[in-house]
Amino acid sequence: MPVNFQNARNLLYEFRLHDLFIDELGWSQPSSARPEELEIEGQTYSRIRIAEMSGVPVFEITATDGEIPTADTRLEIYRAIAQQFAENLLIFINQNRTRSLWYWAKREGSKIYPRTETYLKEQPADLILSKIGGLRIEIDELDADGNLPVVDVAARLQRSLDVEKVTKDFYKEFQAEHQIFLQQIQGIDQESDRRWYTSVILNRLMFVYFLQKKGFIGTGDLFYLENKLTETQQRGHDRFYRKFLHKLFFEGFAKPTRTHPVALMIGQVPYLNGGLFLEHPVEQRYRHQIAIPDIAFEQIFALFKKYSWHLDDRPGGKPNEINPDVLGYIFEKYINQKAFGAYYTRPEITEYLCDRTINKLILDRVNRISPRHFDSIGDLLVKLDVNLCRQLVYGEDAILRTLSLLDPACGSAAFLIAAMKTLIPIYNSIIGTIKLSTDPQLTSWLRQVEQDHPSLPYFIKKRIITDNLYGVDIMEEAVEIAKLRLFLTLVSSAQTADDLEPLPNVDFNIMVGNSLIGLIRVDEEGFDAVGKKGKGKGQAEEVLQGNLLQPLAASQYRSILAEKNHSIALYKEHSFQPGKVEGTEQDDRLQMLRDHINTVNRESQAKLNQLLLGEFQKLKIQYEQAQLTGKAKKRSLTVADMEALKPFHWGYHFDRVIERGGFDAIITNPPWEVFQTDEKEFFQKYDNLIRKKKLDIKTWEKQRDQLLKDPEIQAAWLTYCSSYSHVGTYFKKAEQYINQRSVVDGKSVARKTNLYALFLEQCFNFLRQNGCCGILTPSSIYTDLGAKQLREMLFSKTKITDLFGISNERFIFDAVDHRFKICVLTFEKGGSTESFEAVFRIDPREAIRPESLDIFLNSRSEHIEIPVSLIRKLSPDSLSIMEFKNELDIQIAEKMSKFPLLGEKIADRWNLSLRTCLKSNQNTLELL
Repeated sequence: MPVNFQNARNLLYEFRLHDLFIDELGWSQPSSARPEELEIEGQTYSRIRIAEMSGVPVFEITATDGEIPTADTRLEIYRAIAQQFAENLLIFINQNRTRSLWYWAKREGSKIYPRTETYLKEQPADLILSKIGGLRIEIDELDADGNLPVVDVAARLQRSLDVEKVTKDFYKEFQAEHQIFLQQIQGIDQESDRRWYTSVILNRLMFVYFLQKKGFIGTGDLFYLENKLTETQQRGHDRFYRKFLHKLFFEGFAKPTRTHPVALMIGQVPYLNGGLFLEHPVEQRYRHQIAIPDIAFEQIFALFKKYSWHLDDRPGGKPNEINPDVLGYIFEKYINQKAFGAYYTRPEITEYLCDRTINKLILDRVNRISPRHFDSIGDLLVKLDVNLCRQLVYGEDAILRTLSLLDPACGSAAFLIAAMKTLIPIYNSIIGTIKLSTDPQLTSWLRQVEQDHPSLPYFIKKRIITDNLYGVDIMEEAVEIAKLRLFLTLVSSAQTADDLEPLPNVDFNIMVGNSLIGLIRVDEEGFDAVGKKGKGKGQAEEVLQGNLLQPLAASQYRSILAEKNHSIALYKEHSFQPGKVEGTEQDDRLQMLRDHINTVNRESQAKLNQLLLGEFQKLKIQYEQAQLTGKAKKRSLTVADMEALKPFHWGYHFDRVIERGGFDAIITNPPWEVFQTDEKEFFQKYDNLIRKKKLDIKTWEKQRDQLLKDPEIQAAWLTYCSSYSHVGTYFKKAEQYINQRSVVDGKSVARKTNLYALFLEQCFNFLRQNGCCGILTPSSIYTDLGAKQLREMLFSKTKITDLFGISNERFIFDAVDHRFKICVLTFEKGGSTESFEAVFRIDPREAIRPESLDIFLNSRSEHIEIPVSLIRKLSPDSLSIMEFKNELDIQIAEKMSKFPLLGEKIADRWNLSLRTCLKSNQNTLELL
């Protein structure tokens, strides 16, 4: 029997923790409930055993001063108790029993890695309940003595409070069914549109499937979709898509009221709206042509039925359980294909980067305005007061309301979800503090929120998605999935169907586009001049981005921005407002708003692309049409060439953020591929055997030449090859990529264009002063000669906080070669770096295992501090960072640096002059 979450929530709210463990989690009464005292650093603490299982106790711990102890003191208390009870769970509680901190420690050898969870009375309990729900013990699991093996109890503690597992089997089956479903869609000629629409339909179906398994639709029908498919089949052949799903999607979920026939057909369905249930651009384009046979839905439902679907994000569970986090893994695997140079990022990394960026930002802002200083986000949350709560959430300029968090390569939203989960505990603690306060402003604000929104956890997530999260990706499918993941994470907070509200409208926060190409600053005069009569060609060519992130002046462009931003604000807030607005039904107004914004964006995009063309022309870049033999034919670039690049114009779409100076935090795992043609990857689309075969060069060339005899393949190949040259030249010449060009000894360093390097510089461009970035890159960022100027940028214009080098020998990234090395990098824009924390685990023999990744990232005691002055001394030409193992390595290097470097010229001394003796090329050795 699962945990009764309503009872558990009430017990937690009343701080009846003994009853919570005994009555709801199935633990045993403690063998002794006598209070015991222990003294740590002159302070007396009382510990009371409230429950136990197989010798593993749960202790309530209070201090004589009534406060929750600091992190260092908590660790000392844990060590004292662990001498008697190796496995334990500690719950620190304040004197008034309104605040608690749950404390469990993961041990690896002699090392201790604490895990904590904060709960304040009155705060939403969903997050902590979703974790401790995994501690539930059933009677039939116990032996004759009423015990569970202690290793099982320890495993539950770890599974609930430390590690979450994901399912790979579903991914493989889903991938296969996705391809089958795609082939059965009729009426969409373009392959890319058909693939896109397949994802749209499957995303909607999975969303509905989660709702039906929660009992939120069809009066609690757990097999709602399957039963409706059967009903429509009884009325005729292949009617499910056109006759039922259209009504369900566009009238059921999308409209607050339905006609009587529709209500009879679809049954009880909550009004959700959001972009998910508005007519998709592909549906608008092909409108009445699309047809999908019933067999396609029978097959996909057969797959869904094999798994148990849960919306509550419970840790642990059975191998066949699918929850939003598991689905997130599946989407990451499906979307992040090697062709796009992106890979699934483990949650330990996303959570760490969010902590080092988002939590740092919030802590820094609070410390600037508060007379008290907080060392960690945990300390802040247990010491909140009404003044801090007001600064954090009250008013349009509150810290949390104005945070702008970006992933410029968002994929399926792994980092955006992690960012949301980072903010949720902060909101929860604030709400808990407000409920215990008597502040009239804050209590009135919270009372209004509770009056307007039936579920506080739902409201919190919806507010974060609407206010804080921004994402861009070049793949349409990725953006669709990113939105779905955000929606699923949102509805997982609902306990009943009544908790559901309209979904947030995120179409203009999570967008499709090429993050690397587009205007960061828009030339307003140039924009206004585009299309005017008498404007000469030379005028267009002079239009450039200009200085990045400079303020804009008033113009016609300003009027367009004002109109767009006003409409987007209405569109976003629409889901927070019930009933009619200005006499227009909600669904009609929402569609009107979105259509209007899209029209404004389309018209503006045409002008912006013209400005971008002017920039390419100013840089003297031409289009090079590849030929099967001989040199490429050059021609002038056109606006159509710009459109093909899918440029994302940051200064237009996110103008308010850019005008404030940039984003507050950027967290991302950008593509790692080199920007160049890849023959094998291209031809795999036409011959699957290429993927499986290991071909030598001559055999490969013969197979390639044979494929190129097909006129269609040949044309596609030449178009593919032609799409690289002008873009690559732009990356080398554009002002925003000035740090891609490295100079050593007065000579430019030749290097291939790495996508991660471009994204890193773009992240720097997009950040405001004192903004924070967390990014994953290949290790070449800190070693390669070609990345020297990027390192100079990081050393001179940012404060690097962490730089970790990790070998992939234990497959932290399971789709990446085991020899690959990864860098985890965090920095703050502004100032300069004097030293930074680093740690390297590069040797295959000491490579980090995936299950130890969290410990590795958070074990500050193992980190070393590397002075930038030492790097400049040891590698004056390249600024390469040595992979030091420990402090002793640094001390040795510092001592050696006091002596002249090899080849260094010193006046009035004998000098060593280094020369190249032999130079090799493909066929000869030359004596120099």
